[in-house]
Amino acid sequence: MRLIRSMRVFHRAKRGLAAVEFAMLLPVMITLFFGVVETSAALSCRAQVTSIAATVADHVAQSSVTSQNDLQNVFNAGNTILYPYYDPAKGKTTKPDIAIASIVDNGSGAANGNKLSGRVAWVCYQGTAPSGLSVGSTVTFDQPLMTQNGSIIYAEARYTYASPTSKMIAGSIQMSNKFYSKPRRVAQIPAPAACPSP
Repeated sequence: MRLIRSMRVFHRAKRGLAAVEFAMLLPVMITLFFGVVETSAALSCRAQVTSIAATVADHVAQSSVTSQNDLQNVFNAGNTILYPYYDPAKGKTTKPDIAIASIVDNGSGAANGNKLSGRVAWVCYQGTAPSGLSVGSTVTFDQPLMTQNGSIIYAEARYTYASPTSKMIAGSIQMSNKFYSKPRRVAQIPAPAACPSP
């Protein structure tokens, strides 16, 4: 008899079990939700940084000459790709760092057949100057990209991603990507008369 009463009490007590389980799982569910949202936003920004590098290199490689206005328009296009992370209308004014350089054959690649290096003929950038990329410096490629008397257009995009949640937990995330493109119309694109102001 006592066992039957105990079973009835236990059966009635199960009605609040769902509320207790929900209260225990709620913090985990909220953490998972914000984790998915933050990861998606960070991956989206990372894809846009990659797109900036590819677009900038491709645009410059399609021209036969470049001017200060042309490069400024390319930088502006790169900034637009980063929307909504760069949106001056909403107070998000941190532009991506973008570097564009022409790397020309320095003779070493053609001479020994590996074509893995070149010399920086000119470089223009928006934001912070790229490290190790100055006029006259040697650039080594991971693959044999350089042709004899040819050139490569190099573009690099960098952005510091920070969302309110990731700032509190992990801080900001540095995102960067590089892209190489061969000029389409000429062997080497001449340097612009002046670079846009960084």
